[in-house]
Amino acid sequence: MRHLTWLLWLTLLVAPALSCTKDAAQPTEEPTVTTPTPAAPQTGQLLSSTLIGEYTPADLAGRVSDVPLVGTLTKYSIKAYRLTYTTLNTDGKTITASGALLVPVTPQPLAVLSYQHGTIRPADEDRAPSHYNSNSEVWSAVSVLASTGYIVSAPDYIGYGASKAYPHPYEHAASLASASADMLRAAYAFCGKENVQVSKKNFLLGYSEGGFATLALHKLLEEKYANEFAVTACAPGAGAYHKSAFADYILGSDKPLSFLSTYVWVLDTYNRVYGINRPLSYYFKAPYAEQLKANVFGDVPDYPSQLFTDAFRTSILQKTDAQMLAAFRDNDIYDWKPTAPLALFHGTADDYVPYFNSQDAYNAMQARGAKQVQLRPIQGGNHFTSVATYTLAAYAFISQYNTELK
Repeated sequence: MRHLTWLLWLTLLVAPALSCTKDAAQPTEEPTVTTPTPAAPQTGQLLSSTLIGEYTPADLAGRVSDVPLVGTLTKYSIKAYRLTYTTLNTDGKTITASGALLVPVTPQPLAVLSYQHGTIRPADEDRAPSHYNSNSEVWSAVSVLASTGYIVSAPDYIGYGASKAYPHPYEHAASLASASADMLRAAYAFCGKENVQVSKKNFLLGYSEGGFATLALHKLLEEKYANEFAVTACAPGAGAYHKSAFADYILGSDKPLSFLSTYVWVLDTYNRVYGINRPLSYYFKAPYAEQLKANVFGDVPDYPSQLFTDAFRTSILQKTDAQMLAAFRDNDIYDWKPTAPLALFHGTADDYVPYFNSQDAYNAMQARGAKQVQLRPIQGGNHFTSVATYTLAAYAFISQYNTELK
């Protein structure tokens, strides 16, 4: 337990590596029609595995050398691999995706941790897990986590790594979940091929977009893959789980909102993925519609009334836009009944992804009779200051279900 205590201390200090960014990605033209069905058995096929390197506890300590006593916190050397595998794109077609697999060097059977990363804009594509460099989402804190005794499966998602030619389906629950589940399949296939001992326990972590992806993955695994991947425990943080209510919050607000450039990305994704295919001028006022058409990273005002057209705002708030409202509902993942232990972490002062997303999920799950769901508010924390506390508490939460670490 001393080792566990020190690791929690480490993750508290190095957790900012898990935070998301505000910027949105540049969409590209790729006609699509509908949300795919959950990944079929032929997806998740391991196509290739490349050893990136083997790293000792001392190597991993060097990555966080500004943290005192870090050398006492790592346990195993780890091997980092880049995996490619098959998954479904948002148009239902099979594509090649990628991710990082971090494997502790030990004959002991270990649990698998699926880590879903936060927002990465295309300009920062080298932050995707499979690149596994000093910019990568999994380079420091997540690698130390692996060193304590977790096999870490870290999907890039569609739009990064091997699939970077495709637009990333930002905040699209079905494809985030299926790409993550297929990475798990590939990870298990790799472990079987390389005689890596796995305990069959599966833990899920992720923050912000990663929190949304984590809860979507949990839902998919329990509803579709329960016989293949039993979820042991899940701890998402600060995800936008109630998309319909979030849309009402944004479009009905008369206050400045700091994240509207990111919400442009959400609307562009749903407009494309669900085959709505309206011009940006339907959603955004001049001159922003033309500017966003040329560069979705362009600056936008903080006031919704200045950015969104009156017609679009009214159609959502008065519930007359059937197509976009259906897209929001398809990405509402707050109202279902999980069976595995689940802790929903969220900063109470989060003005980027409002706290009501986790509160609504907790209330809905309780109403459905879920017995092992906790709401874990981070008092006074905003979207970014809550990351360190989330990392500490989420790791502590899943670790109580992982006897391999005790």
